Amino acid sequence: MDTLFDAPETPPEPVLMSLNPEYYELIWAGEKRHEFRRRYLAGRPTTWYVYLTAPVSRLTAVIDLDTAVLDTPRRIADIAEQVRPGNGASVLAYLEDLEQGFALPIQRVREFEGLAAAELSEMLGSFHPPQGYTLVSRHPRWRPICDRLTAAGPTRQLSLARVPGA
Repeated sequence: MDTLFDAPETPPEPVLMSLNPEYYELIWAGEKRHEFRRRYLAGRPTTWYVYLTAPVSRLTAVIDLDTAVLDTPRRIADIAEQVRPGNGASVLAYLEDLEQGFALPIQRVREFEGLAAAELSEMLGSFHPPQGYTLVSRHPRWRPICDRLTAAGPTRQLSLARVPGA
């Protein structure tokens, strides 16, 4: 009989999402410890393949995200404020018309040489930066691209400790 301690751990779900370069730089500076989203997967960790939007326009990083905190906009904004004072108001405005929002705790960031938008278009036939999130498992053409991104190993990496209470 399986016990709680014998239960297999759910592997992270690979997702593809865009991110503005300014927010990416805040992660590296240690000032951004969560990604805030209006919609996301609940109940499991994810591996985020990061496409940096213009002017970078490059699939360039992999971010390991812990299981999302799903809560009221006020509570999600409180997490944003705790981690980076002054950020709570913009997160609250982003989520204010929802019953709940998502705070995705960032655990580890790995940056790679990456693949430019033109290379992605060549590999896929056409490419448009992701809106929202895309499950890699539902788009099999993305799996080899994600594997190619990480094949050479990271050029830099960062692990973030979880903020208590967040």
